[in-house]
Amino acid sequence: MALETNLAGRTAVVTGASEGIGRAIAGRLADEGVHLHVSARTAARLDGLKEEIEAAHPVSVACHPLDLSTSDGQAALAEACPDADILVNSAGAIPKGRIDEILEPQWRAVWDLKVFSTINLCRHYYAAMKARGGGVIVNIIGNGGEKPVADYICGSTANAALMAFTRALGGGGPKDGVRVVGLNPGPVATEKLVGMMRKAAHDAWGDEERYTEYFAPFAYGRAATVEEIADMAVFLASDLSRYTTGTIVTVDGGMVNKGPLF
Repeated sequence: MALETNLAGRTAVVTGASEGIGRAIAGRLADEGVHLHVSARTAARLDGLKEEIEAAHPVSVACHPLDLSTSDGQAALAEACPDADILVNSAGAIPKGRIDEILEPQWRAVWDLKVFSTINLCRHYYAAMKARGGGVIVNIIGNGGEKPVADYICGSTANAALMAFTRALGGGGPKDGVRVVGLNPGPVATEKLVGMMRKAAHDAWGDEERYTEYFAPFAYGRAATVEEIADMAVFLASDLSRYTTGTIVTVDGGMVNKGPLF
């Protein structure tokens, strides 16, 4: 008997949807027949995603170009699509750096987008889902919170905070009919990461095609694909995970159990 996600006809909000993991998650949800509200800063990228998905799937896609690092942007998204069955928080990235390399303005800026947008959108949508008696929130976090390191202090701290937040919120979810789960990717071969590695390979060896050599220390000699992360996110959002809440799933090829992250 085939396993069914039972997602068809539901509505999802996906942040950070213009590229990388967020974009892949939006596409996989559309594969399952989910109608979408997608948000990021860049309208043109969202419009391209909408065109791509609606050409391939019989679902609707609404675009919300917003700055989700601000309270106003977060509230605007929640007001624009209050009845979502699923919220996927995938906005924000935090750079590597030691305590003396990331100054306060940058620290606050990246936390406003990665940490506080997740917290505030959860506040908005959890309340709405509780009132309706059901819903799922999937927070895309990162494995840096599982093994804090000095070279990624801003991200390690942010991810650890979001892991604790997700566990706490999700642990109280059953009495409200809401599930809250987290997903911790390790290295993922996004366009951004591959671009950085191509540049590094060009600078080091004069040949950007050698960028794959940087993947050698990773599990199986590669980074995860965005599709692999998206598949897990869709699984967690679906009825196949209907007894899962207040937990974090790590998809990093065993990286955090092997040794240093960097």
